[in-house]
Amino acid sequence: MTSTQVPATPVRVTAGPALTSAGLVTVLLGAALPLIDFFIVNIALPAIGSDLRTSSATLELVVAAYGIAYAVLLVVGGRLGDAFGRRKLFLIGLASFTFTSLLCGIAPTALTLVLARAAQGAAAALMLPQVLSIIQATTTGERRGKALGLYGATAGLSMVLGQFLGGALVAADLWGTSWRPIFLVNVPVGIAGLLVARRLVPESRSSNPLGIDRMGTVLLTIALVSLLLPLAEGPALDWPLWTVALLVVFPFAAAGFVHVERRMERLGGVPLLPPSVMRMPSVRQGLMVGLPFFVGFSAFMFVFAVTLQDGLHLGPLDSGLVTAPLSLAFFAMCLVSSRLVTRFGQRVVAAGLSIQLLGLLVLIGTVLLEWPDLGVLDFAPGMLLCGLGQGLAMTTVFRIVLSKVPPEIAGVGSGMLTTSQQAAMALGVATLGTLFASVGAGPLGMKGAFVLVIGIQAVLTVGVITVARRLPDPRI
Repeated sequence: MTSTQVPATPVRVTAGPALTSAGLVTVLLGAALPLIDFFIVNIALPAIGSDLRTSSATLELVVAAYGIAYAVLLVVGGRLGDAFGRRKLFLIGLASFTFTSLLCGIAPTALTLVLARAAQGAAAALMLPQVLSIIQATTTGERRGKALGLYGATAGLSMVLGQFLGGALVAADLWGTSWRPIFLVNVPVGIAGLLVARRLVPESRSSNPLGIDRMGTVLLTIALVSLLLPLAEGPALDWPLWTVALLVVFPFAAAGFVHVERRMERLGGVPLLPPSVMRMPSVRQGLMVGLPFFVGFSAFMFVFAVTLQDGLHLGPLDSGLVTAPLSLAFFAMCLVSSRLVTRFGQRVVAAGLSIQLLGLLVLIGTVLLEWPDLGVLDFAPGMLLCGLGQGLAMTTVFRIVLSKVPPEIAGVGSGMLTTSQQAAMALGVATLGTLFASVGAGPLGMKGAFVLVIGIQAVLTVGVITVARRLPDPRI
């Protein structure tokens, strides 16, 4: 989940009450909570693993379960808001997110936590698509532009706040509760948001809402679970029969999903991931850059959090401070990337990826030269470069992918993009995260595992830079 998330359904502006400043703050809170939770969880993973006595593979599921549920249900959540009311679905999503946060916070076992995280991701999928839909439907002109700018800034700030808040809460060990407050803190915040949103957020809905692609949603869920679950758990469990069986299911589920989507579009429906949109050059080429980028980004955040605490034995607060330069730089680039794209076009993507590549190489060199005598400041140059590059590349890729999508299906295109993004992020944790855990348990140790995984991301980045140079210009 990133600062570039966009509405998951076509937004049709309907007449109704305007969104007040207080109402805008309330819906932006709804956008911030799921993003803060993503980064808080990364910082808290070692504490969760120690307390629940679970493996790295299960910790990967704590992250991936959220991403899978969110990816699959995002478009569904947006279309439900169009049909039944965006304010209503926002309230339902926020209430569900608050309740599932409570379940995460009191989870007695690792399996319970994984299931609660999946439910939390589903709740986020109901809530988050409504935020931009509400802004689009209840604001106009300059006010809408400012509101959308604040939405982007909210995501960047959520990254920063997530790192600090996660580290501070785990380090504080309030009443001996270790990692649990990272979820429980959502409960009073969510309740307050519900009380305010009921009064200040106006209702809006589409006059011609799209239907829900039920079969496509079911098949995509089966495909993602049958791929990601065995990849995450198979190596740690020595590939039991059920993991092999799930991998056998995956190609059939994926083929069935493609067939259903093509058939629905041919019959005049709007599928979950429209094949015609996927075939557009800007979308196809943009995803060739974006998907490997998101795979690497999610694995980077997972691996870094575990390395800092389990490998270097930094406390959770220091771990949050290590990642702060990345978050701050990412936030800063989100604010200026639009102006840079206006001047330099698609070249901003290749430039951003090149800066990220330099940052990855600096981090590898830092670890190789200084391990294990590494502190907070030692990582700052590499993290700063990574944040600058990621902020430039990620926001621009989203703009390019959506630049040629017709306005009447803009929401469908953006929902397709965000769904693909979340699936790729879950895949990154399941694959590179699993590789990291396997190598780290062997003779190379955590230092070798970190260098290997970050090195793989660097190689991926080199390939993505080559593709990025052929991206279409979003200014044309």
